[in-house]
Amino acid sequence: MLVFLTTWVASSVFGVVVHPWPLYVVGCVLAGYNVLFKLSQRNWAPGEGVAERNIAFQVIVDLFALTLLLYFSDLPRNPFLFYFVFHMIIAGMYLRGRAPYGFAAIATGLVGGVMLLEYLGWIPAFPIRLPSDPPGVRRLDGVYLLGVFGAFASTLWIAVYFTTSIRRYVDRAHAEIRQKEKLLGIGQLVAGIAHQIANPLDGMQNCLHRIGEAVKGDSRLAEYVQLMGEALERIERTAKRVQAFARPHGISLQRTDVNRAVEATLQMLGSGGDHIAIHKELGAVSDVMGDPYTLQEVVFNLCTNALAAMPHGGSLTVRTLALGRKDDDQMGSVAIEVVDTGVGIPPGQLEKIFEPFYTTRSDAGGTGLGLGLCRMLISEMGGRIEVRSTPGQGTTFTVVLNPAPDGSVSRQS
Repeated sequence: MLVFLTTWVASSVFGVVVHPWPLYVVGCVLAGYNVLFKLSQRNWAPGEGVAERNIAFQVIVDLFALTLLLYFSDLPRNPFLFYFVFHMIIAGMYLRGRAPYGFAAIATGLVGGVMLLEYLGWIPAFPIRLPSDPPGVRRLDGVYLLGVFGAFASTLWIAVYFTTSIRRYVDRAHAEIRQKEKLLGIGQLVAGIAHQIANPLDGMQNCLHRIGEAVKGDSRLAEYVQLMGEALERIERTAKRVQAFARPHGISLQRTDVNRAVEATLQMLGSGGDHIAIHKELGAVSDVMGDPYTLQEVVFNLCTNALAAMPHGGSLTVRTLALGRKDDDQMGSVAIEVVDTGVGIPPGQLEKIFEPFYTTRSDAGGTGLGLGLCRMLISEMGGRIEVRSTPGQGTTFTVVLNPAPDGSVSRQS
C-alpha cells in the first residue's frame, strides 16, 4: 500500500518519478509474495529452526524487492535507500550465528553492484527529476557514489553489530535470570528439607535424653547414648547451617570476620570426598568490609570447583592472610586463597573462565555462571578475585577484600 501510494504521489503530484510503471510492477510482486507468505504460515510447523528459516527467506526476498524499487527510482539519490536498515535489525534480532552479517553482505553487494553498473553504463538508469536539477542528462559522479556507498554500507554493518550485540546481551541476561531463579528454588527446597529434618530431631533428642536417664547405671549404654546425642547435635547444627546458607540474602556491607566465614563454609563443605585432604590455614587477619553470607557463597563455590578439578584425589587448602603492603591497590587488605592440586587451567582459558556461560565441565553439568557470579559478588563488596594456574599442578584463586575501618584482628586458628 505504501509503495503504491508513494509512487503515485511522487509521479502524479510532484512529478519526481519519471518512470512509475516498473515501481507498480514491483509493488504488485511485493504484495503477491507477502500474501503467499501469509497463506503459507498455516502449514508451517512450529519450532525455532522453522521460524528462522522462514524469516531468513522473507528477508532475502525483501532485499531483492527493495533493491528493484530503488533501482527504478534513482537508487544513488533515493532517500529511501536506508530502509535496508530495517531488514538488518530484523535479521539481527531473530537470526543466530553469522546470518545477520550475511544479509548485510548481500544488501551491500546489491546496492554496490547497482551503483557500479549504472556508473559504468552497463545497465539503464532510471533517474528521478527534482525541481533543482539542471536540464539535460545528469551524469553520475564517482566521488558522490563512493560517499553514498560508504555511508550506506557502514550504517548496515554497524546496525547489525549493535543489534546482534544487544540480542546476545539480552539472551545472557535472560539465561542468568533463569539460572538464578533455579538456584533460588533449589535453595528454598534445601531450606525446606533442612527444616523438616530439624523438627523430628528435637523429639529424638528428648527421647534420647530420657533413655540416657534410664541407663545411667550401665556405663556402656550411657556411652552409646552420649555418642548418639552428639551425632544428633551435629545433624541439627548442619541443618541450621544449611537453612542459613540457603536463605536468600541481599548484600549488606558490614564488618565481617573472614576466618569465621571460612570456618562456616568448610563445615558446610564436609569432608570433600574420597582421596581428598582439606587443610585450613587461618592467619591473624583484620575484619573486612563485606557480607558474611555472600563471602561464604563465594568461598563455597570456589571450593566446589576445586574439588571438581581433582577427580582422582588431591589436596585442597583454604588459607587467610593479611597482605599488608604487598597489595598496591589497598593497604591492609585481606586475602582468601583457595588452592587445589587438580588438573589446572590452560593459559588460553584463564582469560575466559570469568565470562558468563564459559565452562570446561559442560558434560558434568557445569553452567559457566559460578565464577562470573563470584567475581560480580566480590566486586559489589569492593574487592577483586585473581587466579593463577599451572596445568597438571593445580590452581589458586585469591579473593582480596578491603579492611574494615579500624578493623580488629581475628584470632589466628
